[in-house]
Amino acid sequence: MSKKVCSLLLFFCFWFAAPVVHAQGKDSVDIQKVWKGDRQPAGGPVEMADRLRADGKIYVVVAVVVIILLGLFLYVIRLDRKISRLEKESK
Repeated sequence: MSKKVCSLLLFFCFWFAAPVVHAQGKDSVDIQKVWKGDRQPAGGPVEMADRLRADGKIYVVVAVVVIILLGLFLYVIRLDRKISRLEKESK
């Protein structure tokens, strides 16, 4: 894999990890208490997420997002390989 693809994947990993790291601050809500129903999230209850979770549709949403992201990553990797091959042929 080329350096560009590796750096792009690393960038997206850090970009997706940033909200998780930020959520660990002292002002964050204890997620265990929220899941148990003892405490509401900072912005109040999220009715749409609760409804999707209750119906089991949240897993469909997560699966679709994961499939789309995997497709994008595979497309970028495949495109990088084709471009690298064309650059080698042109030299």
